[in-house]
Amino acid sequence: MAELNWLSIQEAHSQLTSRQISSVELTQACLDRIDAVEDRVQSFLTLTPEIALAQAEEADRMLAAGEGGPLTGVPVQIKDVMCTEGVLTTCASRMLENFVPVYNATAVERIISRGAVMLGKGNMDEFAMGSSCENSAFHPTRNPWDLERVPGGSSGGAAASVAAGEAIYALGSDTGGSVRQPAALCGVVGLKPTYGLVSRYGLIAFASSLDQIGPVGRTVADCALVLNAIAGHDPRDATSVTREPKDYYAGLGRDIKGLRLGVPEEYFTDGIEPGTRKAVEEAVSTLEGLGASVRPVSLPTTRYALACYYIIAPSECSANLARYDGVKYGYSYQDTDDMWEAMEKTREYGFGPEVTRRVMLGTYALSSGYYDAYYLKAQQARTLIRQDFDRVFQEVDALVTPTSPVTAFKIGEKTGDPVQMYLIDVCTLPVNIAGLPGLSVPCGFSEGLPVGMQLIGPHFSEETLLRTAHAYETATQWSKARAAI
Repeated sequence: MAELNWLSIQEAHSQLTSRQISSVELTQACLDRIDAVEDRVQSFLTLTPEIALAQAEEADRMLAAGEGGPLTGVPVQIKDVMCTEGVLTTCASRMLENFVPVYNATAVERIISRGAVMLGKGNMDEFAMGSSCENSAFHPTRNPWDLERVPGGSSGGAAASVAAGEAIYALGSDTGGSVRQPAALCGVVGLKPTYGLVSRYGLIAFASSLDQIGPVGRTVADCALVLNAIAGHDPRDATSVTREPKDYYAGLGRDIKGLRLGVPEEYFTDGIEPGTRKAVEEAVSTLEGLGASVRPVSLPTTRYALACYYIIAPSECSANLARYDGVKYGYSYQDTDDMWEAMEKTREYGFGPEVTRRVMLGTYALSSGYYDAYYLKAQQARTLIRQDFDRVFQEVDALVTPTSPVTAFKIGEKTGDPVQMYLIDVCTLPVNIAGLPGLSVPCGFSEGLPVGMQLIGPHFSEETLLRTAHAYETATQWSKARAAI
């Protein structure tokens, strides 16, 4: 029983359907693990054990009746940026510390309807703004591989909960790397789908043209199974694509002979930690040994991606967070009769320093006299970055890069220098700018800390990325490593 919490979705599904275990037993194993390690990891903001056990009992009834699918009865953590009916949804912010939605986000609705078991809501950087899970208004999350280090962000709680054996899988969101980067730093698998493939309805917005919900799992197959559940058109989301989703699990196990992989030189710069570079280069050699052809490629506009992102994302953040005015919902400063002072104080006390920084950056970039100089130029650069990817994908089927230029760093190490923190996402954010799918899979260790390899593909190439990552995962042992906590 003690080991049930380490099962993959596949393994759990097999044991549940064969009635070797019950969902209640599996859920209790995860809850027991949370009791044992959560005070040190702190990956959750809200725990929902009563809901989880009730959902587990219902899942057992479904399974006994021969109903349900791969997610039925399997415990999940949900990032606290997704609305959950009747359950606190804070975005790790004082602004929403008492907000209880009356509906589920579409992605949440889809897994719950398939019998998923919700353990609780995952910690994150406030409003998904950060790369370390240190910007939460409530507490930082710690990396299960080294409790003095960050788990990455903003979906730090999601990655840490899976790496610590507290949840079988998690739902996160990715605006500039927020699923893939913490997955890399915690030694688990993270997938950012093509923009529009998964509904954003009920995902509390940071940057609407960049945000995308994605799974964090123990294996590539787990991410494929979750994507099967959450992908698909949603009429409630205007950016949701109408194309028919595929069975992303079905293609796993096929070989990758003849697959054309590109290694972009711009992603292997001086800023890449030597141990990270070595691990990713060895992973590329493994892929080559599995039959893929590898060639160097160039994405020259990549050098503009960081600057482009930190104009567009804060600009959209500034517009989206304008709704938090202390009138409709959320924190409201009441100790004044002046409307403007009330709004000013609401935002002063409700938003943390990183959110405030980005709102101010975005407001400046959108202001009269600066819009053309900053926001318009950033959008033009975005077009060039996307065209670069389009050109390269005429030559190769996918790209291989590091997910993060460094392994997990010490808590507090980069908080005093926002630019150094922003540079952590230099390998992941071009994917969001271009709306592409990206996947991080464990590929080794550097000084005892996990390293992730990132696979990037053309729009709607999730099948290829998952098949490639699965072939690599099967040929190596990295995804089987467990944090010692």
